Amino acid sequence: MFKRTLLLGAAVGLLSAPLAFGGAGHGDDEEAAAADHETIDLRMAMPQMNSERGRLLFVEKGCVACHSVNGVGGEDASPLDAHDMDPMMNPFDLAAKMWAMAPFMIEAQEEAFGEQILFSGDELANIIAFLHSDEEQHELTEASLSPEVLKMMDHGHGEMPGEEAHEEDLGHTD
Repeated sequence: MFKRTLLLGAAVGLLSAPLAFGGAGHGDDEEAAAADHETIDLRMAMPQMNSERGRLLFVEKGCVACHSVNGVGGEDASPLDAHDMDPMMNPFDLAAKMWAMAPFMIEAQEEAFGEQILFSGDELANIIAFLHSDEEQHELTEASLSPEVLKMMDHGHGEMPGEEAHEEDLGHTD
């Protein structure tokens, strides 16, 4: 946490230095342009990301009704398998993708659950951690889900569990 805070502070310092010292030693035009800008003091707290808590929230919040991981979950939206994602990813990219899909997701949530699903920042951070943890995603199995959640998902796989039905798609076949 300290390293993340230190790196964030260093980045903010480097980015704000030209604004603070923008016109020093240069022409009047640059000095006037720098005077129009203020330095900003960013005060952000990055949440601790917990992939296990994210797995529980993925089910509790109903994400699993439409999205699958490793063949476990609904089929109405794109699968969110960690092994198909870039190894390093900006967590804000997922939030941006969710924002772009918000109208469609809200409509589906209201149809399935009668209301829009809401997330706190910490909840979203934990879900993002789960979505990027291949190891934690393997802890989500149909056997670990309640009958209510299974009904909500309505897989349509017949007698075959979803993870077996999608074995070739998982990227983890022996």
